[in-house]
Amino acid sequence: MDSEPRVQKGAANAPIGHNSENQTREEKIANLYHSKKDRIFVRSIQGAYNVKEELDRLRAVPRVRKAKEIGFIDGPQCFSRHYVEPKDGITQTFHLHLEEYAPGASSQKHGHVNEAAFYILDGTGYEIHDGVRYDWQAGDVAIVHNNCVHQHFNADPKKPARAIVIKTKPMYLFLNMLFQKTVKDRPVDVTPESEGFIAREIEEDLNHPEGGY
Repeated sequence: MDSEPRVQKGAANAPIGHNSENQTREEKIANLYHSKKDRIFVRSIQGAYNVKEELDRLRAVPRVRKAKEIGFIDGPQCFSRHYVEPKDGITQTFHLHLEEYAPGASSQKHGHVNEAAFYILDGTGYEIHDGVRYDWQAGDVAIVHNNCVHQHFNADPKKPARAIVIKTKPMYLFLNMLFQKTVKDRPVDVTPESEGFIAREIEEDLNHPEGGY
């Protein structure tokens, strides 16, 4: 493992496309969140020059997003619950989502200009960043640096892993730093380890050590 500290050590269901047996692999990939081409990366701000209308609107929007009102998408290995992104009209410069990795799962392999931080809520796994492996476990923070081709892996063949992700992609796209590239699609095939797995709707102390980190 590289010595660079890429991992900092620390102390209601929506329909999921992969469940359809009537879809081809290409159709399943097309249904993934990362395959959608019509996403809102930067929302418009319109109104009077003093932006009073926009400030009034921002002060009126909910400040707490309820998990039970946001369904998981994708699967069958990697699931996502997108809490906040620009299309929601709450924030403009960051995107926050929960990633749930089935036992033995791997994510898509891709690269982008923006940075991202993964706080590992539970589980054990590792990253591959530009060909270098970085291991993590619950309580750690994994950092994806700029222009990094990366992929995430759950190292446990029996237990899931979970991470909360904060990334500044909307701000980078607003600044016209547009490069991003998918090298390998998010898997849509069920593996022996992930078969039958359903994303957990609530937080559990499944892999947390007694007494904390």
